[in-house]
Amino acid sequence: MDDNPQYDIRITDGNASDEEIAAVTAVLAAALEELAGDHRRRQRLTPSAWERSQRSVRTPLSPGAWKTFGR
Repeated sequence: MDDNPQYDIRITDGNASDEEIAAVTAVLAAALEELAGDHRRRQRLTPSAWERSQRSVRTPLSPGAWKTFGR
């Protein structure tokens, strides 16, 4: 994770002061970081497609189960 991310923010109209631009940039950066954090948390809580598809394979085999394989 980047400790000092760079955001491409363009002020296209108006006469914003440097302080106003800094304030808007700080608010937008905080909002983006909060959304990214929410997204990362949701990804950790949700099993991946691979994990969901492999659940039936994860059951333990009974002793000797491979002896009859292919018969």
